Amino acid sequence: MNTTRQNNPAMGWITFFLIAAAGLFYVKWLPYYNRAFVAAATHSIGQSILMGKAASPPSPSISAALDYAWVYGKAIWQAMVLGLLLGSATQALLPVNWVAKALGRTEFGSVAAGGLLSIPGMMCTCCAAPIVVGLRERQASAGGAIAFWLGNTVLNPATIVFMGFVLGWNWSALRLALGLLMVFGLGYLVNRMVTPKEAEEAEARLATLVGNTPTSGAFTRWMRILWRMSVRLVPEYIVLVLLLGAARAWLFPQIDPQIDNHLIWIVALAVAGTIFVIPTAGEVPIIQAMLSLGMGVGPAGALLMTLPPISAPSVAMLARSFPPRVLALVTASVVAFGVIGGLLAVALRF
Repeated sequence: MNTTRQNNPAMGWITFFLIAAAGLFYVKWLPYYNRAFVAAATHSIGQSILMGKAASPPSPSISAALDYAWVYGKAIWQAMVLGLLLGSATQALLPVNWVAKALGRTEFGSVAAGGLLSIPGMMCTCCAAPIVVGLRERQASAGGAIAFWLGNTVLNPATIVFMGFVLGWNWSALRLALGLLMVFGLGYLVNRMVTPKEAEEAEARLATLVGNTPTSGAFTRWMRILWRMSVRLVPEYIVLVLLLGAARAWLFPQIDPQIDNHLIWIVALAVAGTIFVIPTAGEVPIIQAMLSLGMGVGPAGALLMTLPPISAPSVAMLARSFPPRVLALVTASVVAFGVIGGLLAVALRF
């Protein structure tokens, strides 16, 4: 065999690392570092993307859909491109069995690894989804991949810092405490749901990947995977963002003191937050604006835990990567964490 045509594993690792480090530095680390000083000085990181300075979102319309999609798209497009690049590079540039070795076990170790690997990413839920797709294609365990997906948002260190400066450090502590339980607890629970048959099938798929993956042409394979992933994920993502942008007024009513700490409001906002889609750290100005309009701390606590981790678009993007029962459990659990967050905010007199 002509060894000059073989992939150099070291080159794959170096290329992947450079893309991840340079991309995250440009898209996430440097902007968030600078924004932290803004948050400390002004106690604000901008207007609410949900409704601006108004007390309620605009009425459902094509204009409302396009306006939200435009503002949201400007906030996340670079991170989405990076997510697609990394999700496809995971499948093309890294050794075939590396992800399975690091995240493929169904014990807590894979969950811990997934959660810890997520922290530098700081992606929003939709921008992390392509990377999760890539991890699952390389046989990461369901629990490890879920921990990575959720950890990008709820354990985002930059968002927790912004939250402290803007909302107060009690909100940051609540987010961190419940976020750790969500990421590592749900990841562990999901891994416990894996049946012996599913574990055997995962091992068989990995063996097939190891045996069938070409040893040359990594760049061409990367571009092919990137194209296929983009065509599959991006159109449905855009459609759902447009629909949610139009439906904002149905999910979030006019904000005023009537939205108090009653359990009905806490549950309602927890459900709405789980469905809706926002950019990274978007929950901070949303909650700040709602509290300034007199909303109770209970619904605010619900949004604290439900707006970031998942959304209807991100769940749809991962529909082929997890069994339906896993996504159903994660969705219901996020709503439950929102309710708990709201009740704790009330009980602790935030």
